[in-house]
Amino acid sequence: MAVAGETSQALARHRHELDQFGYTVLPSFLPQERVESLAARLEQLWEKEGDQAGSEFRQEPHTRRLANLVDKDPLFWDLIVEPTVLELVRHVLGSRYKLSSLNARSANPRSPSAQPLHVDMGALPDEQGYSVCNVVWMIDAFTADNGALRVVPGTHRSRRLPQQVLADPRAPHPEEKLVTAPAGSVVVLNAHTWHGGTENRTNQPRRAIHSFYCRWDLPQQQYQKALLSRQTQAALSPLLRRLLALDDPLNDQLSSLVEKPSGFLK
Repeated sequence: MAVAGETSQALARHRHELDQFGYTVLPSFLPQERVESLAARLEQLWEKEGDQAGSEFRQEPHTRRLANLVDKDPLFWDLIVEPTVLELVRHVLGSRYKLSSLNARSANPRSPSAQPLHVDMGALPDEQGYSVCNVVWMIDAFTADNGALRVVPGTHRSRRLPQQVLADPRAPHPEEKLVTAPAGSVVVLNAHTWHGGTENRTNQPRRAIHSFYCRWDLPQQQYQKALLSRQTQAALSPLLRRLLALDDPLNDQLSSLVEKPSGFLK
């Protein structure tokens, strides 16, 4: 899938950035034709689902969302299993992890779509280490004006939630960095790092796909086994079944007990 394989030197740099800053960027990782095909399919789904788009998980003001993308087209499956990305996810979470959800988010043009600084699932590292890692696939270029991701580097090591520290998590942070890159780039984010989408001040949507992974001993954000059709499950490769935890009794026990965990902007 990638334009070119990551060298061992590049992977070492990405690992270092994840350790030091809590995120790393793989610029122009997807070829243009792949980005265009993903964008076209997302738009088809948004048109088809209309007001119900994203309702399997959550809807967000001033944005368009889609949820449960694994079940909606095999076109999205190779995002989940991309080897370079999984190597970096493994660096954050360790050897035992699973896909927690696969969603899309589009910040609407000219709308107050900014998010407060947050950590995903409201999670803090525990005695076993980090437990959440988010991968952001840029379907559009992330620019200073169109709702790019902002990150406060190093906060994955703080063991504090932004709302525990900041008077206003929506306000600009003096140490925040704006993550800008061309369409097709990928951000791998230790999701304990304080982050949030910014306001889209342009006349075009800012679209991204989020493949969110969690450690093996946490419930999935969206319980895949309950969401995926029998037809989809029958078509999945062994690797996809493992990453989706479809044959994992512990995941069944953990995830089936949570009716609809948003874990979002806590």
